[in-house]
Amino acid sequence: MKKITSTLITLIALLGLSLADHHSKSLFNGKDLTGWQDRNGKVSKWEVVDGAIQGQKKTGDIWSKERFGDFVLSLEFKTTGNSGIFFRTDNPKSPVQTGIEVQVEKPNGPNKHSVGALYDLVPPKKNNATTGWNKIKITAKDNMITVEMNGEVINGMDLNKWTEPNKNPDGSKNKYKTPLKDFKREGHIGFQDHGHLVSYRNIKIKKL
Repeated sequence: MKKITSTLITLIALLGLSLADHHSKSLFNGKDLTGWQDRNGKVSKWEVVDGAIQGQKKTGDIWSKERFGDFVLSLEFKTTGNSGIFFRTDNPKSPVQTGIEVQVEKPNGPNKHSVGALYDLVPPKKNNATTGWNKIKITAKDNMITVEMNGEVINGMDLNKWTEPNKNPDGSKNKYKTPLKDFKREGHIGFQDHGHLVSYRNIKIKKL
């Protein structure tokens, strides 16, 4: 009986992985901004250049029309300066207070505002970025967040440890008026316009 149960659990796990792979999809078709919008739900000012979504000063942030909860998001980015990848953002009109951001920047740090940081929350363990295209993978599973850059896990956090507003578990201050444990665990994915030329491509997501 134990052997049968073990075999059944293994088959269910394999089936779950198969279904997860089956439901993976591209969020960007490489040709136009289908599936994307500005913060008001209208046509974005971002452009498609050489198979990448490209934004710069005054294009505003760009947002997925769809909302996502638990997922693995993978993409590539190249930037001339400050930008960011928002996820689980409840309100695109207030992304800072309703979503989590992975910092996109030129190689620098590591600190809570450097490339690969969970912005204002957790610094990456190292600067693992290049000046060209960088591969990044963000995994969100309930309260656990991990960030992988160029093939190496560089950051992570447990949302349940953020129990106070404007305060990180280590006692340092942050900008969040709501404890992160109380953030919605689903929302939009977005790319930030912070006044610098930035490009994103090969944007894929797998729901967990």
